[in-house]
Amino acid sequence: MSTGISADVSNAQYLPIADHGLIGDLRTTALVGANGTIDWYCCPRFDSPSVFAALLDSDKGGSFELAAEVRATTKQFYFPDTNVLITRFYANDGVGEIQDFMPIADESPEPGRHRLIRRVTCVRGSLPFRARVAPRFDYGTQPHTLRLTQGQAVFESPSLSLALTATVPMEADGVDMWAEFKLHEGEHAVFALDRVGDGVALRSCPIAEAEEEFTATVAFWRRWLSASRYRGRWRETVHRSALVLKLLTYAPTGGIVAAPTTSLPEEVGGERNWDYRYVWVRDAAFCVYALLRLGFTQEAEAFMRFLTANVCTCPPGDSGPLQIMYGIDGRSDLPERRLDHLEGYQGSWPVRVGNAAVGQLQLDIYGALIDAVYLYDKWGKPISSGDWDYVSGLVDWVCDNWDQPDEGIWETRGGRKDFLYSRLMCWVAIERAIRMAAHRGLPADTARWQRTRDTIYRQIMQRGWSAEHQAFVQYLGGDVLDASVLMMPLAKFISPTDPKWLSTLTALGDRLVSDSLVYRYDPAASPDGLRGVEGTFSICSFWYVEALARAGRLDEARLAFEKMLTYANHVGLFAEEIGQAGEQCGNFPQAFTHLALISAAFNLDRALG
Repeated sequence: MSTGISADVSNAQYLPIADHGLIGDLRTTALVGANGTIDWYCCPRFDSPSVFAALLDSDKGGSFELAAEVRATTKQFYFPDTNVLITRFYANDGVGEIQDFMPIADESPEPGRHRLIRRVTCVRGSLPFRARVAPRFDYGTQPHTLRLTQGQAVFESPSLSLALTATVPMEADGVDMWAEFKLHEGEHAVFALDRVGDGVALRSCPIAEAEEEFTATVAFWRRWLSASRYRGRWRETVHRSALVLKLLTYAPTGGIVAAPTTSLPEEVGGERNWDYRYVWVRDAAFCVYALLRLGFTQEAEAFMRFLTANVCTCPPGDSGPLQIMYGIDGRSDLPERRLDHLEGYQGSWPVRVGNAAVGQLQLDIYGALIDAVYLYDKWGKPISSGDWDYVSGLVDWVCDNWDQPDEGIWETRGGRKDFLYSRLMCWVAIERAIRMAAHRGLPADTARWQRTRDTIYRQIMQRGWSAEHQAFVQYLGGDVLDASVLMMPLAKFISPTDPKWLSTLTALGDRLVSDSLVYRYDPAASPDGLRGVEGTFSICSFWYVEALARAGRLDEARLAFEKMLTYANHVGLFAEEIGQAGEQCGNFPQAFTHLALISAAFNLDRALG
């Protein structure tokens, strides 16, 4: 999207979460505010400690400020069909812009460099600019020194060194660097921040080199996006979501992170603040589905390699052969801790790194994973014999363990229950494996698998149905509505026009939907072990669109979809949730939301014809 956002560059301490664009190099990302400030950046990986984290503490977090030094409004957009972000400044005496991007490491002769380039230009009149580079290493806990050498500023901490080069004069201010400069129409300035050390040498970035890097980065993203087969009504929106999912991919392993941030609150001032910079099996498997739908088979193949190299080799734990999440390098240990020295976004404390949910039992992940394998086998490459042996082992485990309470898809911390969604996805795991075995003639204990599949089906239909509410409910024998049941027709468990399902859809619409926005559940009716409230959950809102479309309620589905698109930010990005006033809440941008948008658009397009 290119509609832009207007903002006063003298904004308060914390920009709204939505007032950011995302750039990245398939190793890490940075959030660039509509005021020109980079206030979130981890180097050299998604899950590395932060260098700039003003988004979590405007005083201690560190930032890279760059803006016109006069009163101006800004607009922000993406260079078409790329992840190159443009921030424009409109003032009385001129118009300027910043082009923010990261050269793709895979395209570089120095894959360990991790370069962030900020190219400033004056396009009309003349404008004064001011820059201030204030890194705060390891979430602001590691002191650093500043060394000036060879025309560069080198910020050195015990764990990481970064070199700043600029084509305009800069001065030191303690351990930070700043510059004031003026550009006239057609003039440029370049700032480049490079990771150095470990064999990566100091290197300047003159204006001509920045131009070459810009051209190469634009070409990479356009070449990648050209593989898309989507030609539907919402092409620009769908492609932006695909570009987001690609940005959230860690290229060395093929893992896909749930979001590039930690601890952005689901409720400002609340405690629902989590670290999402890891590979959730569920989220990544759904991403594979969305990307396969668009024709991006390489990403699915890379994720399969991630599974084979990391997940498939892990010994069984207390919660089964799969954890719900892994590190981007496949590691299984993700201890959660609090960063008490950071105040959190707008005082939303605590700030957490790591995620204690790693030890939860969530049976639904088996269905998400095996469904992704099934789709890859169908639309990508046939499953290998080794992978089939592993899948068969997972299905056998599901057959032995499906009938037990777990923490469920929403990772509640209020105790285990017999969640309907978990049973549903266990059914999916077995049903998709049966399909693969039949299609390919693969060895399987088909008789046992079919018996278990049918038993799960009957249990859901009998105990997951509430006669009182005339709807399928959150957990067996309960009476709480939950938006996760929207997956029932999407997973092909039940016909989208089955009377029981249509009644459920109506009940969900009456109880959990607010102007097309969908709440996950009512925490008052189903305590989740956490204080506070949350906004509507955007993946559920897109599931609702798809369920309406499959039920034949096309006018409602299209209106709900178009309404959801109005909640995207100025460059087409979504967080995890939407707050009461329409604001973006939670970690940002969220893979879950964007993959659901792709699926809803694809299926709504097909239904509309």
